[in-house]
Amino acid sequence: MHRTKIALIGGGQIGSVLALMATQKELGNIVIVDRPESENNVKGKALDIMTLRPHDGIDVELIGTSNYDDIDDADVVIVTAGIPRKPNMSRDDLLGINIEIIKGVAEEVKVHAPNAFVVVATNPVDAMSYTFQKVSGFPKSRVVGLSGALDTGRFQAFIAMETGLSANDVSCMVMGGHGPTMIPLVRTATVAGIPISELLTQERIDSIMKRTREAGTEIVHLLGNGSAYFSSAASIMEMVEAYLGDKKRVISSSMLCEGEYGVNGYYIGVPCVIGTNGVERIIEADLTDDEKAMFQTNFEAVKATTDNTGL
Repeated sequence: MHRTKIALIGGGQIGSVLALMATQKELGNIVIVDRPESENNVKGKALDIMTLRPHDGIDVELIGTSNYDDIDDADVVIVTAGIPRKPNMSRDDLLGINIEIIKGVAEEVKVHAPNAFVVVATNPVDAMSYTFQKVSGFPKSRVVGLSGALDTGRFQAFIAMETGLSANDVSCMVMGGHGPTMIPLVRTATVAGIPISELLTQERIDSIMKRTREAGTEIVHLLGNGSAYFSSAASIMEMVEAYLGDKKRVISSSMLCEGEYGVNGYYIGVPCVIGTNGVERIIEADLTDDEKAMFQTNFEAVKATTDNTGL
């Protein structure tokens, strides 16, 4: 019987949490890949997780490696390789370094896992997803970026925190590129079907929107060295489980648009249906004129960064 194979490209903080989460969920066998100088580090992490399996009754295999041969025929590839943000850095500041890393990863994945579903989490994520898809030549349905899933989770969490109600009852979405001009869709945000405008003052709603947009930076400053990893890993798991379980989940994700929302040829965060065929379609919601204007402003920023890839 075929067992799902998951390749984690990058064994840093997000990759490590992903390895643990995927193991505990028994999603499949796991390969953690990092640079040769970090090979012992990821081997140690893999061994550490292997030895927790008896405590949870888990039966999957993990290895740490620097050899891409070990990801042969992987079903899922998650790319977290690259340098993280530090205080006073924007996501766009990472472009020059991370683009070369992503190009190299894409070439390797193209050879070793040509049929994989790929989730890119490296920042700036919209431009890095674009780069991976261009270099690998994979169909757009199999290359998706982590953006709105993470941002939506933050939006949900802050609504729950402000109202004092369960996050499970919060329904909302964040669209646009993963950056300071992202669009939390307040108009459609609800708690158990009740619009948040009936539960919170406009001042508190504005505060939630601001904090959602700045949450990544807030975490970077609090950590002092590095960026968010627990919530990032959980968001990626949501996307991977939707793919492996053919769940048809609607998850805001960085996706290559071909006319949707007036965007053509660029990756940006939009509502995506994720199932066994990868991103099966983009849902085009009716936006208000104000929302359209915010989306266009956001897209211009995404476009400028993506154009700097030179691809």
